[in-house]
Amino acid sequence: MATVGFLHTAHAHVRTFRDLLHQRDETVAGLHLVDTGLLAAARARGAASVRDALADRLRRLVAEGAELVLTTCSETGPEAERVGAEVGVRVLRVDRPMAEAAVLAGRRIALVSSLDDAAAALRPLLHESAAATGREVQLVEVRCLDAWPSFESGDLETYSASVADTVRREVRALRPPVDVVVLAQASMIGAAPLLRDLDLPVLTSPRLAVEAVVEMVVPIGR
Repeated sequence: MATVGFLHTAHAHVRTFRDLLHQRDETVAGLHLVDTGLLAAARARGAASVRDALADRLRRLVAEGAELVLTTCSETGPEAERVGAEVGVRVLRVDRPMAEAAVLAGRRIALVSSLDDAAAALRPLLHESAAATGREVQLVEVRCLDAWPSFESGDLETYSASVADTVRREVRALRPPVDVVVLAQASMIGAAPLLRDLDLPVLTSPRLAVEAVVEMVVPIGR
């Protein structure tokens, strides 16, 4: 059986990714490791400060049977990919498939974040993805910083509603309008269904990332 490892920095992500993996392919097993200290340390001292911890967690997941690791934290994801390459572990950052989809969806992109560091991590990835396809993109940032305490306290319903309210208000006011909305963090997945009235593509990272890792571990034509 193919096995994907998931490295989380919040317990709330376990259920999200477990359910998405089950919906996508019941034959693929998931291993979930949660370390809330990674995000706290990265925010306090920078992502480079958790390199050794990331290497340890990646190796642990591989030792337990993971063929590759999906790191679900947008802030530590770039560092996790670099560390994975150094220690010989296949790592995919959760927002990479979303960034690749976003640049194909349109030139003008609303980049939504509830943490400034998350936006800072995704911004260069969007430009990198655009350059890889010969495109140029314009990023319009939408910040939902007041929403983050609700996620930290475990109130996901309030968090999602707060993100959606801010996005709806600010995106509708943008002139010229944007072509696509990108919710920068996996934590924002609950806001997407609340934004169907925007009549714009609203991209979240979890489902696209799970699609990508399943394709990486399941033989073509199985």
